[in-house]
Amino acid sequence: MSYDYLFKYIIIGDTGVGKSCLLLQFTDKRFQPVHDLTIGVEFGARMVTIDGKPIKLQIWDTAGQESFRSITRSYYRGAAGALLVYDITRRETFNHLASWLEDARQHANPNMTIMLVGNKSDLSHRRAVSKEEGEQFAKENGLLFLEASARTAQSVEEAFIQTAAKILQKIHEGVFDVSNEVSFSGPEILGVPTKELFPMFTQLSFFYPLGMNIIIDAFSNIPHLLLLQSSGIKVGYGRTQGPAGPRDGAVAQRGGCCS
Repeated sequence: MSYDYLFKYIIIGDTGVGKSCLLLQFTDKRFQPVHDLTIGVEFGARMVTIDGKPIKLQIWDTAGQESFRSITRSYYRGAAGALLVYDITRRETFNHLASWLEDARQHANPNMTIMLVGNKSDLSHRRAVSKEEGEQFAKENGLLFLEASARTAQSVEEAFIQTAAKILQKIHEGVFDVSNEVSFSGPEILGVPTKELFPMFTQLSFFYPLGMNIIIDAFSNIPHLLLLQSSGIKVGYGRTQGPAGPRDGAVAQRGGCCS
């Protein structure tokens, strides 16, 4: 399916707050209560329509453990939107928001749209953070805000859609230019108006940080996308050349679901 824009999202926050569950609920419409912890990053994708425009959301679910923070930081580049998630039943996850926000502001585009999500609203009887506190933190830091439940799907759709709508608004207002968010130095190739980028190229060469050279064969007027992991090509659109990757248009839409 063709689309007008491709927005990269990153989901950040402490381990165990439900980041992977939010992603799975949004992309697959299901809840998986038991997971392994996310190691590094995982990936999901879904098409949405905002103001009549088809938009592809590519969503990177990051590990919440401090030991993986340096990996998470490398995925901020090129992100048009972020979901900053805490668990309303665990006060410490709310207390750590300032640290996560500082990381995002330091490593991402300053005009990236950030949605603060208080997850696990279905457990309100165990609430340790009031909704008013979440609203106040969002207001003080210029964030969007919702409480949601990955288990019941309450406000999950709204969290992702409202973020995309805000990004599109910023583009129309000239505040955010997705064409400036393109990067070819690893996995950060997202947030691109597909009808405007490289309309006539036939081949591009990407250099993965480990030195692996990836060749992309282009067709039509739509540029291809590679999402890379240390093991090689993880996701490919169109025909790709390189180790351990999908070929002939095969697409791997989502990794596992954890954390």
